Amino acid sequence: MDLPELWAIFGPGVAGAVFGAGWWFWIDAVVCGSVTVSVVHYLPGIFASIASLMFNCVRKEDIDYSPYEEGEWRLKLWLFFAYVVSFVSLAASVGLLIQDSIVKTGPSVWTGTAGVLQCVFVLISGLICWTSYSE
Repeated sequence: MDLPELWAIFGPGVAGAVFGAGWWFWIDAVVCGSVTVSVVHYLPGIFASIASLMFNCVRKEDIDYSPYEEGEWRLKLWLFFAYVVSFVSLAASVGLLIQDSIVKTGPSVWTGTAGVLQCVFVLISGLICWTSYSE
């Protein structure tokens, strides 16, 4: 077996493990925290998961990278929107981390750090899954 075949076999499992690790960080921070976490803190991870699902709906083979042909602009627009949602969710989690570190009455800094780790791991798992299915 060569490397692309192994990646196609084990890539989705690695992606699932990374996705589960991201959500595990978040669940650990919420359950072990002493302060009730507001709904706003949940949104970056949820939107990162949706963005990961969005860019996994497009196969790499369906994208035309030729600059001289029109190609499938709807797929490119869908991918652009998915990446915008993913980066906005990552920016929101960083913003919530900064807010948690400044405000002493809210959730702990670990909650904000876990939110950032959750978004990063979920988005990395989406990219791993996207590259392994497109081989």
